[in-house]
Amino acid sequence: MATIAIFSSNHADRIAELFERTGYELLLAKGDGAVTGGRFAGAAVDATNSLDEAIVNCRTIRKLETPGPPILLLIERHQVKELALRESLFDDFSVSPFDREELAMRMRHLLIRFQLGDIRSTIAYGPLTLDVDTYQATLENEPLDLTYMEYELLKFLASHPGRVFSRETLLSRVWGYEYYGGARTVDVHIRRLRAKLGEAHEQLIQTVRSVGYRFGNAR
Repeated sequence: MATIAIFSSNHADRIAELFERTGYELLLAKGDGAVTGGRFAGAAVDATNSLDEAIVNCRTIRKLETPGPPILLLIERHQVKELALRESLFDDFSVSPFDREELAMRMRHLLIRFQLGDIRSTIAYGPLTLDVDTYQATLENEPLDLTYMEYELLKFLASHPGRVFSRETLLSRVWGYEYYGGARTVDVHIRRLRAKLGEAHEQLIQTVRSVGYRFGNAR
């Protein structure tokens, strides 16, 4: 599992929360830019409070080793024009408002590009873990026997905890736009997933009346 360091003066907890349940171990930097807890494969540097401070942190990271860990810079939209002539200090950037999926994808691509750390992608929520690379799912460290579409549906829902999706949206996003099955297909797969999760964990997938389904707790 790759370790990601979070550099942020005022929003470290908020930034770290965006990387939770994305398969990365997290380290939080101190105010002076130092990181405790060991080496890290990649860094997320928050510039939303101060771009100048973020650039100082980027320079600090660049001095750690050669080649150093890739840097994902998190900025506000108005700061884009201020990045000119500073591109060598970071490897990619993302613009606020930040999306958990996008940040995880960008960091993963950086790790692949730089071939750093263990880049196996996992999705974890409570007792449930999904290994995206091996298509394996475990619940309380016990393997779940899922069909391919059951796994794909569970992976999609677990990738968006707290969000409600209609049956039609799930059909198009999981089965594909060219799938001609009806909404009952979703209901059948949800019922099977709940049965395999067991009574103790079937409420990981909740029914939202007259709307659709939600994974995990509401936001």
